[in-house]
Amino acid sequence: MRRQIPCVLTALAALMAMAAPAAAYVGPGAGISLLGALWGLVVAIAMAVGFVLFWPVRKMLRRKKARTGGPSAQTAEGEAPRTSGTGPS
Repeated sequence: MRRQIPCVLTALAALMAMAAPAAAYVGPGAGISLLGALWGLVVAIAMAVGFVLFWPVRKMLRRKKARTGGPSAQTAEGEAPRTSGTGPS
């Protein structure tokens, strides 16, 4: 069994060395599409990580604003926010 492994590896190396190169053309549109998809993926991952890391900071800022009586203090207590619309009041 041990003697067969080097023979198989040698045969595979010989087959790969004999492979002809592919005569194919990849146009610039395919490259631009690939770069666009890659940038989209990188931005999506960065945004997801950023939102997860920024979540505790936002929570802390909201608690601090509610304690100091900022503009969102009324909504933090359960009251509906007041709007200046033309609807019935």
